Amino acid sequence: MAISTADTKRRVILPAARPGDIFDIQSQGEGRLLLVRLERPKPAPGMSVERCLEAIAAAPLRPKMTWDSLKAVTREP
Repeated sequence: MAISTADTKRRVILPAARPGDIFDIQSQGEGRLLLVRLERPKPAPGMSVERCLEAIAAAPLRPKMTWDSLKAVTREP
């Protein structure tokens, strides 16, 4: 059994842990903690060029009026 000491930032080194591991910390009372290693989530696939272009084309933030009509509506005569 390994013994570890928490540092000033309350971190503890786990010899069997790898960078990026995710743990569920369960308090079992009387100063006992149970760490359960969780399965890493699978990374989402990146967007393809086709899907990216479709998303840009379907974007709702496109102006629907021309610059001249916007000037006419927003400026005083």
